[in-house]
Amino acid sequence: MTEKIQVGSRPESNDELNLRKAAGEGAETDARLNQALADFRSSVNAWSEAAYSRARMAEIRVQRRSWRPAAGWALGCALVAGGVTGGIIEHQRQQKTARIAAADGQQAQRAQLAVELNQAASQDHSQDAGLMAKVDSDTAQEVPDAMQPLAQLMENVGDH
Repeated sequence: MTEKIQVGSRPESNDELNLRKAAGEGAETDARLNQALADFRSSVNAWSEAAYSRARMAEIRVQRRSWRPAAGWALGCALVAGGVTGGIIEHQRQQKTARIAAADGQQAQRAQLAVELNQAASQDHSQDAGLMAKVDSDTAQEVPDAMQPLAQLMENVGDH
């Protein structure tokens, strides 16, 4: 009285299962079912053990860090620093040129002022000399006042 049970088939009801167990067939079916589950469990364990113990190729992800972004940043920073430094140097050069031009302008003004002062002094000197000559000629007398009539007489005699 062996009954074949298909895997995946179900008994129609719990009552039928209870009747089989009561008849003694349930114990035999339970033993076969337990044996099938034990075999399945051992095959799963064996498969898992084989899967874990076999040599596998591990994918190593090597991240290569490119030097290009770092070089780009370095060159960019060098370019900015060069631009700023060039601007500062140009500004200082312009300030120095402006100071030199201002000093040259002041020196030229001083030279022009000196020339004007010299001209004014020479003009004043010539004016002073002319004025002094006029004063001298106006105040100069060849003969004192007391002897003036005699000097005129002598001039008249000499003219004849």
